[in-house]
Amino acid sequence: MIIQFDILKYKHMKNLAKLITITIVITVLASPKMLFSSEPGTNRNNSRLETWLTDPANNILFTKQKQTIQFKKKAEKLETITIKPDETYQSIDGFGYCLTGGSARLLNEMDKDTRTALLNELFDTDGNSIGTNYLRLSIGASDLSDSVFTYNDLPSGETDVNMEKFSIDVEKVHLIPILKEILAINPDIPIMGSPWTPPVWMKNNKNSIGGSLLPEFYDAYALYFVKYIQAMEAEGIIIDAITIQNEPLHPGNNPSLLMKADEQAEFIKQSLGPAFRQHNIKTKIVIYDHNADRPDYPLAILNDPEAAQYVDGSAFHLYGGKIEALSEVHNAHPDKSIYFTEQWVGEPGDLAIDLMWHTRNLTIGATRNWSRNVLEWNLAADPDQNPHTPGGCTRCLGAITIEGNKVSRNPAYYIIAHASKFVRKNAVRVESNLITDLDNVAFKNTDGTMVLIVANSSSQTKSFNIQYSNKTANVTLNAGAVATYVW
Repeated sequence: MIIQFDILKYKHMKNLAKLITITIVITVLASPKMLFSSEPGTNRNNSRLETWLTDPANNILFTKQKQTIQFKKKAEKLETITIKPDETYQSIDGFGYCLTGGSARLLNEMDKDTRTALLNELFDTDGNSIGTNYLRLSIGASDLSDSVFTYNDLPSGETDVNMEKFSIDVEKVHLIPILKEILAINPDIPIMGSPWTPPVWMKNNKNSIGGSLLPEFYDAYALYFVKYIQAMEAEGIIIDAITIQNEPLHPGNNPSLLMKADEQAEFIKQSLGPAFRQHNIKTKIVIYDHNADRPDYPLAILNDPEAAQYVDGSAFHLYGGKIEALSEVHNAHPDKSIYFTEQWVGEPGDLAIDLMWHTRNLTIGATRNWSRNVLEWNLAADPDQNPHTPGGCTRCLGAITIEGNKVSRNPAYYIIAHASKFVRKNAVRVESNLITDLDNVAFKNTDGTMVLIVANSSSQTKSFNIQYSNKTANVTLNAGAVATYVW
């Protein structure tokens, strides 16, 4: 056990006010068997609750509790969370992470046996695993790659509108080998791709940072997406969805691009949508991919019928705004999907604070506001939060820290685990009522397994009922703890 005093800062690249607080960070280096054991959902008669708990104050890290709680006919006189499995909402695609280029490199540089064990822990659906079941990739470099690149980098002054020099060979070094190992473990994991920048020769400033996509290269950039999807498929990797631009209103990152809503709409209807149809590309087109403070951006595109015909849905981050903005977009266009695609944890991390905030706002908040997925930002970084590009994020804490073959697990690991291990692809969110200080969300898997995630945000231990199908279970949850109940 390592006790470390450090400073917590919010991500400077996200234009948020810096929150500085003294924290005590406790890093527990544990093997997967110390973290949890047994499989969820082994009880299929819905008569008993299994409980998986993270309680930072008591140093309990995503652990299955020994006591199995019985459903009873008679309820205690307590506040009650009532589950209504027949009142259904959106289907769920998964919970997971962004597999950055830096994450892939760190994983690929581990020795094979250690990496295999770690990938099984992260992506397997059985035993001592957390069942990560959604990934987001950068199309080309993100700011957490070790260098800036695209798949069509050319000498100054050259262009390649027919994509004759397009190549994903750079990804065959680290990313594609890791993806193939992950897909061997979980072949059905949905994968989303997001670009941080087009090739710089397509931009008005000819720079990886900022600038705008020149309209004269709209068709070329649409073909760039087509070539990417086809090249990944040739490697056995299916891209389920793409967003058109990561954080299109944040042109200060390296790499980045400024793409206003009207420009994104024009690109879709003029070039990207028709190109996908022409080449029979089934990959979903997802718009926006930025903060919840600007729902007007996706609404402007969805209100344009010519553009909207090609669009599957809208993606959000929460470095600004309120999570309820996702419902605003859903309510205006209920036929379009909602996604939550990124949220960072700032180094050095504080499990008590991060677990509660992310669970309440994302795992619970995003899904209660119609999101089909929840993704934490970075799967892996080294102890110094490397690699990153010059000007990229220097404080982005990975869900895991990799130092050679040594692995430690950080807040995002536990945040996602509480959902990903139990809420499987094609589950549906079902109705559950909210209780003061007991935020919650409920799901029904295709096999009938029920899942309830509850966060106690109060300063006191809470006892409450879980009511389901005219039966009630009495449970207790410590202050600051998160529990997943499975039956």
